[in-house]
Amino acid sequence: MDWFNEPPSWKEYGNAIDVTTGTKTDFWRKTHYGFIRDNGHFYYRRVSGNFVAEVKFTGKYQDLYDQAGMMVRLDEYHWLKCGVEYVHGVQQASVVVTRDYSDWSVMPLHQNPLSLCLRVARHGDAFEVHYSLDGQAYTLLRLAYLTLEETLQVGLMACSPDGNGFEVSFENFKIRTDSNEI
Repeated sequence: MDWFNEPPSWKEYGNAIDVTTGTKTDFWRKTHYGFIRDNGHFYYRRVSGNFVAEVKFTGKYQDLYDQAGMMVRLDEYHWLKCGVEYVHGVQQASVVVTRDYSDWSVMPLHQNPLSLCLRVARHGDAFEVHYSLDGQAYTLLRLAYLTLEETLQVGLMACSPDGNGFEVSFENFKIRTDSNEI
């Protein structure tokens, strides 16, 4: 796997990776806030065709907009990030889809769960984002179009747009394609 904007501190061991995000890091383009940021942390591998990616993660969210989860990326103009975004003391299940302009959808996760499981699936031109509190029962959070490009970067994402950084642990990240698990 490769880093796009390597974080100040990270450690990989077994099926887990611990990350400490950098200050004022984010992925966002234009919409509403009027700025562009492409300095968030993204640990990825290239995947061609249809896939299902899954991960469980636990964050020590503390500042407004601290976020962690997964990302699918073609380039700085076409990407999807999803996971938890911390807004006014509440963890939000969040998805941002960017096709030059970023959009944002959130749903409060009542009682701020310790961990969240994510599943991102590509089926041709459709990208599905599901979340789970227990790793068993998944709920659809978003269905979106991103791109028809065959090969994309898929991996783990974490940012601290307004904060000074936070710690997040990712567990059991895996990607299944039509032909194998990578």
